[in-house]
Amino acid sequence: MAKKKRSQPRPSAPPLSPAALLKLFKEVKRPMSRAEVIRQLKLKKKDKALVKDLLRELVQKGKLVRIRRGYGLAEAMHCITGRLEIQRQGYGFVVPEDSRRKDVFVNQRDLNDAWHGDRVVVSVVGEPKAGRNAEGRIVRILERGRKVLPVKVVKKMTGGEWLCRPSDPRLNFGIIATLKDESVQVKPGEIALCAPGDRIDPTMWEGQITKRLGVETDIAVQEALVKSNHNIRTRFPSGSVTQAEGLPPEPSQKDFAGRRNLTGKPFVTIDGATARDFDDAILVERRGKGYRLWVAIADVSHYVPEGSPLDREAFERGNSYYFPRSVEPMFPEKLSNGLCSLNPDVERLTMVACMDTDPDGRTVKTELFPAVIRSHARLTYSQVRDAIIEKQAEARKAIAPDLINMLELSEELARKINLLRVKRGSLDFDLPEPEIFFDVHGETEDIRPKQRNFANQLIEEFMIAANEAVAHFLVERGLPCMFRIHPPADEEKLKNLFRLLSRTDKSVVMPKEITPKKLQMLVASMEGTDKEYIVNRMLLRSMKQAKYSPDNEGHFGLASVEYAHFTSPIRRYADLVVHRLVKAALHEGEGVPAPIPGRKKLLNVANHLSGRERVAMDAEREILKRVTVLFMRDKVGQTFDAVISHITDFGFFVELKEVMAEGLVRLSTMDDDYYTYWPQREMLVGERTGQSFYLGQTVEVVLEEASVERLELNFSLRSVTAASMDYKDLI
Repeated sequence: MAKKKRSQPRPSAPPLSPAALLKLFKEVKRPMSRAEVIRQLKLKKKDKALVKDLLRELVQKGKLVRIRRGYGLAEAMHCITGRLEIQRQGYGFVVPEDSRRKDVFVNQRDLNDAWHGDRVVVSVVGEPKAGRNAEGRIVRILERGRKVLPVKVVKKMTGGEWLCRPSDPRLNFGIIATLKDESVQVKPGEIALCAPGDRIDPTMWEGQITKRLGVETDIAVQEALVKSNHNIRTRFPSGSVTQAEGLPPEPSQKDFAGRRNLTGKPFVTIDGATARDFDDAILVERRGKGYRLWVAIADVSHYVPEGSPLDREAFERGNSYYFPRSVEPMFPEKLSNGLCSLNPDVERLTMVACMDTDPDGRTVKTELFPAVIRSHARLTYSQVRDAIIEKQAEARKAIAPDLINMLELSEELARKINLLRVKRGSLDFDLPEPEIFFDVHGETEDIRPKQRNFANQLIEEFMIAANEAVAHFLVERGLPCMFRIHPPADEEKLKNLFRLLSRTDKSVVMPKEITPKKLQMLVASMEGTDKEYIVNRMLLRSMKQAKYSPDNEGHFGLASVEYAHFTSPIRRYADLVVHRLVKAALHEGEGVPAPIPGRKKLLNVANHLSGRERVAMDAEREILKRVTVLFMRDKVGQTFDAVISHITDFGFFVELKEVMAEGLVRLSTMDDDYYTYWPQREMLVGERTGQSFYLGQTVEVVLEEASVERLELNFSLRSVTAASMDYKDLI
């Protein structure tokens, strides 16, 4: 009788995971159906549901794309996952989640129902042309950027529903909404929150009004609207609140273990008059012929362990969000305004960067360590200006004599550090920032340039020095770092600037290698001339956005080789990451290895934080625009002196001189001639009269419209000031 063959054990199937499925798709190198995936992995029928769930997860993450008969690798099908940013003109850009990729342009016709802020998959169509972004079309909406939309209530319909319009001018559709319940009461003209439902037709959606925000003219309503528009969290989850409430009111003796006691040293904080959280304190001492600069930063990481509820919430927020009348902080108030705020006359835990400099202010030695300090004074920028910069007797009397001496030494060192920074080519665009002033009733009283003085500069110089020292400390030890990088300026835009300037000044030649120093020299050569405005504006527009990265690419704007954010862990999560990296470096070799994140993890964190920073900037711009338009509504018909700030093929933008506001003069309002846009020369030129409009030109304009719905100020031209520059050579 033949022996029965022993069956060979069947090789075990690989563990089912999204990574395993992705690996399979990369190995097979073609799209597959779900059935093919199951066959390839030699799975059983019982695994069918799990495979379906994993495929759905990978589609949701944007790693796979669902096609007619199966699934394909997104990258192999020239698809990119990212966030959609729609411009006011209707088209959009997809900002890829992979920061190494460039933004993808999406024409309005290819948006496919995607809204501003949505997480999408974009299919790249063709190769990008020189100087232009690749073009694509939206093939899938992975996640709506906003689950709830702020809307303006237009009117009540016959059937009891309400006709509404999204308050975001980039969402060009209407909503027919019902009320969530009887507790929600709205009136025409008010702002409310609405949860969108299904699309009825290309211009109309269903929805449900969930909350009344209030009247449109109320600044608090406008702030709530902007926070909703940008998905800015306004409440802390119970877990993070419970963790914050469980923290002690003051540091204990146990917290002081392993820290240097610097409570006797006269550290001070210098901030704006309205600041409530103080995360940095400074001290300067004479050291031989040089100086010793101490920068103490609140040790937030001591109270916020990685992975804790407070840490997870702070990471999601990414940073604090600042509005004219409110703040949405990264941490609850108990931390941001209490335990981690370097308030005067109380002991606080800090991380200290102690920098020794030579007589010229150049850092020659840095030491980093945990410490406990006691701030000796809470000073404001205006106090330091009056007492130290302008040496006003009354202001000096209000500050202790030993602090006066220390602050004068601080000014001396700050000016030397600033000079070194200027010499290496650091770029400073001295452009005014708007500041909103409110009256006692909370109404906008004025919008004026923010006042700055060398007291502001003093703190900035010391913070930059500390940030550079910390980055160098980590690089020197071969350890990872969350760098703050700033890519070189856009070459095409710089070529346009040099081309424009060389038409009237043959001595201006574009250098072979663009460096911060060369651009700084250009700015300096134009200072005080009629070309200063043009150079500053066009240079600023050529600058790319700074971001976070685990790879050190330098900081172009600061002309800095190594730079990281270390000085604001209360309001920026990136600084908290750097604090943890520094602590890991300090504890190296002590037997207990501190967790040091790998490059991939740091890259994911960097991409998320760069995205949240972008959200904060967009929200800040939007609320400023809304407040400005509301402030200008009762000034329609008034005449203003203005400067042309930007030229387009449909008109030019102007900045008003009397109030910090910007608006548009459309060519359609100018009936004296037909105007042609000359992009290479940044000009509009009349075909019949030869009248030209150019950057920096002074004009007189009349405010025709202030539209909150479109967030626009529209002007008409009243008169043109005689040209101070001979632009005939350009024509």
